[in-house]
Amino acid sequence: MAHTAMSGNGTTAGDDPLQTAVWRLRSRACWADAAALLPPDSPGAALQRAMLLVERCLYTERGWADAEDALRTAEALAHTDEERGAAACERGQLAYAATLHGVRDRVDEARAALGRAAALIPPGAAGRALLDFRRGLLAENLSRSPQAARAAYRRAHAGATAHADPLLLSFTWRHLAGLALRDGELAEARHGFAESLRIREELGYLVGTAPALVSLADTEEEPAASRLREEARRLFRLLGGVPTWLAAQLAPPTAGTATA
Repeated sequence: MAHTAMSGNGTTAGDDPLQTAVWRLRSRACWADAAALLPPDSPGAALQRAMLLVERCLYTERGWADAEDALRTAEALAHTDEERGAAACERGQLAYAATLHGVRDRVDEARAALGRAAALIPPGAAGRALLDFRRGLLAENLSRSPQAARAAYRRAHAGATAHADPLLLSFTWRHLAGLALRDGELAEARHGFAESLRIREELGYLVGTAPALVSLADTEEEPAASRLREEARRLFRLLGGVPTWLAAQLAPPTAGTATA
């Protein structure tokens, strides 16, 4: 999920020092602190700030007003089709998160915003892979259409591979594996969840590691499954109960479904 305001996204050596600092805070669930580091007046930074605060909503179920404010700023500063498309993609994600968490039914807004993004972001562009992934989330979790979700996730997976976006790959591996598990393809699911976990551990994406551990545990036998879940509980407590939606899966009896 790279941004054009600065060099790199902070996940590899040689990236812009600011992006490295933003990444470290983001990966430890400090989204507001990460957003505060960004300069206030450039379209790229405004988009990244909006992305960070939208992501905080998805993981914590709070900060909705801050995300809306950041998103309006990003929309106002966007001048190119790519920037407008990226802002629309974030608008769709915020509406998706609000609907998913039961804050307010914004599914129509989510679909419309992602549709606008699709009209503005050309096929093959770096932002298209993230857009495809988010359209997959909408299809899987709100429209209940696993076939459409799988097709969108595969497009996103191919795009993330082409643009060397390992964080997005960790998401596409995870969600494709989730669909495989639903279809009873245990070996395929285990492989996808293991790849997602490997990438997140390599990147130091701490806030996404506990969900990856829980998903992999669902494909393992004892005692490996219990060890994975206990490690997930440790990280969940370390981050102060984030992501919030993981609590149900870590409380016996395990219940709920992953969302990120």
